[in-house]
Amino acid sequence: MLFNSIAFLLFFPIVTLLYFLLPYKQRWILLLTASFIFYMAFLPVYSFILLITIVVDYFAGIFIASSAGSKRKFYLILSLVCNIGFLCFFKYYDFFIGNLNDWFSWSLPMMKDLWISTVIINWNNTVNTTLNGLLGTDLAILRDIVLPIGLSFHTFQAMSYTIEVYRGKQAPERHFGIYSLYVMFYPQLVAGPIERPQNILHQFYEKYNWDYERAADGLKMMLFGLFKKVVIADRLAIYVNTVYDAPANHSGLSLIMATVFFAIQIYCDFSGYSEIAIGAAKVMGFKLMTNFKMPYMSRTISEFWRRWHISLSSWFTDYVYIPMGGSRVAVPRLYFNLMFVFLLSGFWHGANWTFIIWGGINGAYLILARILAGPRQRWNKMLGINETGLPYQFFQIATTFIMACLAWVFFRATTIDNALLVLKKMLTFKGPLFTDSLSMMAYAFLGIGFLLFYELKAEFFPHSFSLLNNKQAWVRQFAYALMLILILLAGVFDGGQFIYFQF
Repeated sequence: MLFNSIAFLLFFPIVTLLYFLLPYKQRWILLLTASFIFYMAFLPVYSFILLITIVVDYFAGIFIASSAGSKRKFYLILSLVCNIGFLCFFKYYDFFIGNLNDWFSWSLPMMKDLWISTVIINWNNTVNTTLNGLLGTDLAILRDIVLPIGLSFHTFQAMSYTIEVYRGKQAPERHFGIYSLYVMFYPQLVAGPIERPQNILHQFYEKYNWDYERAADGLKMMLFGLFKKVVIADRLAIYVNTVYDAPANHSGLSLIMATVFFAIQIYCDFSGYSEIAIGAAKVMGFKLMTNFKMPYMSRTISEFWRRWHISLSSWFTDYVYIPMGGSRVAVPRLYFNLMFVFLLSGFWHGANWTFIIWGGINGAYLILARILAGPRQRWNKMLGINETGLPYQFFQIATTFIMACLAWVFFRATTIDNALLVLKKMLTFKGPLFTDSLSMMAYAFLGIGFLLFYELKAEFFPHSFSLLNNKQAWVRQFAYALMLILILLAGVFDGGQFIYFQF
């Protein structure tokens, strides 16, 4: 079920109303049932696969806590293998098989006569045939349907539970229904934020009464998130999709504009989802972690990653980067750790070399930033540049945004060749600017202007005049009405699902 759908417009108030009408001890049943309904609206058969991982991780948590020595590690590994196994099969199976075949075709021209080729082909055929028979459908089609439904998000959330139990930082959850709700809580089920058990599990036991101020704040977040999605992201997507679907047919200037538009599109799409999710949970009393903090106001790439998709960045930091030694290692190992984590993060986003390269570019940015930190400070001191002044901060923000946009080219392009073509043509500036339609462009720049004004004000003048948080009720209500009118007049309601659902 999409947040930007008529179905959710009915689903959310009904579930919220029933939540507050039901006795406190029965609310978890409602939320779990609602979450199943919410998820089954995408693809009912996938709920059975999700249920398998829930059962495995539920018992793994109990066995880890009640065991000692190597047995604890065994149950943790069993849980991780189950989660990662499902993730790899549905998301990366075709990628691995395809790349293995490509590699052997390239490196061994006579591969058809070799036993290794026969093993790969027979394995692939056996797996497909067996599962096709069991599932009664074509496996490739099933994987294509299943993949977009946020598999990586609830997999990582489930993994954080067993890891935290293993570390002794979280007691095992013995209430199967509550644990299931931890994995399936509908606001953040398909695209995060990726919660830790310490933050959310205990909240399912707490009693939340109706609170007008809290509900108003939550609804305001949902309204702003919807505005970001349908007015800005989906409006920009029209231009971005047209240009990036045929980059050879467009000029360098058009590709530059499409890349900038995509940077704003993906931010508004994903942060819009997060704000709707956090707001919907907040109306009922639940507090989810902040997932975005105006990342395009960042002065450095390092700061960008502390503001962008915070729940995922912190997940990789806590469960991959720090166990590898983090920054408390020799410099060469530090650079390796940074690059490895970002390559892995890129691969998390999708089974395509374009995502891996995108991750590698961001890893390279961070490594170069560390290498050039000393020379940059000496250069600025020699030139007498005030690093705390607004002009220099705006320069840093612009530079960071440009670097992020260059990396986004590989994220958006469907192939490496297309990404390289886009970068090449962006340097030519030849040809006319593709405008599509004046009305589309006007709406696009209107949305961008609104977002830019809002975030610059929040970043540099947080205590100045505000519409959405004004002390005067009539001013706030006017702002809400204006935003709702803009959503109805300028919103794109056939824009489809959120971008990060496919991850």
